[in-house]
Amino acid sequence: MKELAARQKVSVAALIRRAVREWLETSAGVSDIERRRRALAVIGQFRSGLSDVSERHDDYLAEAYGE
Repeated sequence: MKELAARQKVSVAALIRRAVREWLETSAGVSDIERRRRALAVIGQFRSGLSDVSERHDDYLAEAYGE
């Protein structure tokens, strides 16, 4: 990995991120563009009924995980 990263002039971490991204795209059969399109399509589709989530998100997570 170090040799390949050095040849491509990137860090080992960048090489791993690229490999994982490519693997996900080919194994899932869904491109990055399609995943982003799907993610954007759900914006505003769900409501929690709470008006202070942006202020108390840590409290709500703690409650959800039983802390």
